Amino acid sequence: MQYQRKPEWLKIKLPQTDHYKKINRILQSNNLHTICTSGKCPNMGECWNNGTATFMILGEICTRGCRFCNVETSKNPPPPDENEPKKIAAAVASLNLKHVVITSVDRDDMTDRGAYHWCRTIKEIKYKNPEVTIETLIPDFDAKPRLLDLIIDAEPDVISHNMETVRRLTPQTRSKAEYNRSLKVLQYLAQNDVQTKSGIMLGLGETRAEIEELMNDLLRVECQVLTLGQYLQPSPKNLPVDRFVSPEEFMELKEVALQKGFQIVESGPLVRSSYHAEKHIF
Repeated sequence: MQYQRKPEWLKIKLPQTDHYKKINRILQSNNLHTICTSGKCPNMGECWNNGTATFMILGEICTRGCRFCNVETSKNPPPPDENEPKKIAAAVASLNLKHVVITSVDRDDMTDRGAYHWCRTIKEIKYKNPEVTIETLIPDFDAKPRLLDLIIDAEPDVISHNMETVRRLTPQTRSKAEYNRSLKVLQYLAQNDVQTKSGIMLGLGETRAEIEELMNDLLRVECQVLTLGQYLQPSPKNLPVDRFVSPEEFMELKEVALQKGFQIVESGPLVRSSYHAEKHIF
């Protein structure tokens, strides 16, 4: 498939304000990673101005190789920084953040898949910043209850796990992850009285019926918050964009999702998992 030019509604300029530069300096001086900057998120300026940032823990190298993602992959990445939880907690205080989203690469090389490091990070943030709210955007941890319990017991305000795409496209889009396993993760979280959230990318070749099937599957496992955004090809080696979904269609899908029973839906071409995350706590 030939490269498709972005429509006007997807053309954005990254912020270069003094506030943006200050935050970037703090992150770089502590050797911390954010999805905001590494993913060149189009909403970075808005989120940072609202006191929200998304940190990526456990390093920059993932043990999986999802075809939509441009993160470097290896079966043997270096060990995580043991001081990272304290560094992130200190950065949250320095940046005067109100809401924090934590995500990570997959660490299938670690016995606990990195779950204990996750737990330490959440607890350190809460200890140093007791007023800050926290969302965790977690990997599947192989759907092992003992690992998911470590995240639950740390008591973040929201636990999110993205489905990424519809059932039919999952095998060719995600590495190792399975559609039913992701549903199992969300179901286990909901059964333990956790507020859950998930998101998918559109423009990978999914049909309207498949999107609605996914919505129904998420509601069956009591997922309450849904994000819908446009897939953008991060590099030539990643999956191509099948189509650019119009803002009008995103609004239609938002109405469908709300009518089906989701409590909160963020839907738009530039929406990402952590977009308006500070508003997703109820």
